[in-house]
Amino acid sequence: MTHTTTIQPKISIVGAGPGDPDLLTIKAVKALRSADVILYDALVNPEILAYAPENAERIYVGKRANNHRFSQEEINMMLVQYAYTHGHVVRLKGGDPFVFGRGHEELQFAEAFVIDTQIIPGISSCIAVPEMQHVPLTRRGVNESFWVLTATTRSGKLSSDIAIAAQSSATAVILMGMRKIREIAEHFTAAGKADTPVMVIQNGTRDNEKTLLGTVSTIAAKVEATGLGTPGIIVIGEVVNLHPQLNLVKNILAKKDK
Repeated sequence: MTHTTTIQPKISIVGAGPGDPDLLTIKAVKALRSADVILYDALVNPEILAYAPENAERIYVGKRANNHRFSQEEINMMLVQYAYTHGHVVRLKGGDPFVFGRGHEELQFAEAFVIDTQIIPGISSCIAVPEMQHVPLTRRGVNESFWVLTATTRSGKLSSDIAIAAQSSATAVILMGMRKIREIAEHFTAAGKADTPVMVIQNGTRDNEKTLLGTVSTIAAKVEATGLGTPGIIVIGEVVNLHPQLNLVKNILAKKDK
């Protein structure tokens, strides 16, 4: 008697964290271990794929600036097609899938086909990468909030929110802004923030991580001189003075108390 296995379509949209494989959540590991197919992005550390079964298909669908292997519409369709033909599809995305990750678009598309879909959050680079540099996004006596922004809109232009963020005392964490760092600095300079400290981190939490410290007035030239590029995040705000290399914690707290 021949037994046939009925395929149960399932999709897991999984955050892979900022890069260090040890920052993957336990729930993400469990999803990978039961995967039949993995569709993974450019920012996913390849070491993470080792958690999947050897026979699981691994398909790179990464998107970098001006270099999209597949359109978002094609990725959406691949999720559904592989779920029906293979079973459990893990959509593995860098950071957190709902923080500039288009994870909700993929969720809605999958749910339109009545496929069992789950979201597994990831540790977002916007918080983890500065934190690993011992820089908090908020610190009592220094600031009361932080903004997380994308520098680049769908049209490729600088987000208008950058100019608004520059008016605030909040820490600004800017993703997808390395190619626009000079424009960003100009907005913060216009807001009277030329001397505000800035930290730029490339390949955060990975072995090849690079960090650069400066101010709004100096950071663009420093980035160009050192060749720092993507993937990177930009942190602008007084909390950057808490970085161990600057060690200005007493100074800035004293300034706030005056």
